[in-house]
Amino acid sequence: MKPKRNIRLTQDSHNGRNIILIEFDYDREVNDYVKKLEGVNWSKSKSCWYLTKDDFKLNRVFNSLKVVAYVDYSNLKSNKTDGTSRQEPRIKTKSKVKLPEAYFNLLDQKRYSDSTKATYTNYFEDYVRHFEGRALDRILPEEINAYILELIRDKKISASQQNQRINAIKFYYEKVLDQDKLYYKIDRPKRNNTLPNVLSVSEVKKIIDTTINLKHKCIISLLYSAGLRRSELINLKLESILSGQMQIKISNSKGNKDRYVGLSTHLLQLLRKYFHEYKPRVWLIEGINREQYSASSVLNIVKIAAKRAGITRRVTPHMFRHSFATHHLESGTDLRYIQEFLGHSSSKTTEIYTHVATTDFSKFRNPLDSMYDENH
Repeated sequence: MKPKRNIRLTQDSHNGRNIILIEFDYDREVNDYVKKLEGVNWSKSKSCWYLTKDDFKLNRVFNSLKVVAYVDYSNLKSNKTDGTSRQEPRIKTKSKVKLPEAYFNLLDQKRYSDSTKATYTNYFEDYVRHFEGRALDRILPEEINAYILELIRDKKISASQQNQRINAIKFYYEKVLDQDKLYYKIDRPKRNNTLPNVLSVSEVKKIIDTTINLKHKCIISLLYSAGLRRSELINLKLESILSGQMQIKISNSKGNKDRYVGLSTHLLQLLRKYFHEYKPRVWLIEGINREQYSASSVLNIVKIAAKRAGITRRVTPHMFRHSFATHHLESGTDLRYIQEFLGHSSSKTTEIYTHVATTDFSKFRNPLDSMYDENH
């Protein structure tokens, strides 16, 4: 494994606001992790990333970055930019643990996403730390159950975190050591049957229409018309747009799968204007210095666009994906095609699981085109 790098967190001010600078000697991997932080911004004058004091949560930043670098937040304890004596949150120092090298290797071999690898290693470190001094292959399932139960009762971990911690532990025993599947007496938590938040057709149209910036308009139109996840959007390259076939190719998506979705005629017109004005070279949507666009920038664009459109409720990039599926369903598109468009493969989410090998996208009316059809 590569030695961990250093990240320094320092209080400062910028444009009249109190901020936290995120400083480090340039490293592509560290940079990729930092720019994924929610609410992070780039300062040209200071040549580094930063978070406003309101957006900064030490625990969240520390846990997100500790897998890739040593996070030095000592300056936060003494520096004060606003003259107050408010104490910054403190991170309880944890003892160092060494994970089996095979754990990291298999995560890489199976090509798990960076976020999944970070989650698994963080939670497995906690597990190893809890049983410090014990041989991992001698820990009994009953002890693992007791450990999970202790986290539920004492640490009040969420149902989602409970599942993630179980998965991180199971990965070691079942994948790395190739042991039989462990039986957990503590049932996995039931999934909440919450309905996704969806925008109406008129709300989506208003958000797009009131977005003046051409690049931002393309971003929102892509999220909606192709039902994209935020990560899928920022991973699109120029060759992903297949205008001849009127398709968009989404590569290496969730589960390392590729899929195709129909390209909206209206979106194609917007993209042609965008290509002419911005001249992207590699990534379809490029950021600073033509680097890959950041997830936090997409979130900020959506927040600002929704506010400008007069929508008071919280709007996220993923809501456009939910809205895409809902509007397709309402217009009569078969559920199995929607499943294919979204890249879903689990039978738990859809009663009918059908992989459409060749889909005739011309038979489907893209909701973005319907929205801008003068005769609609």
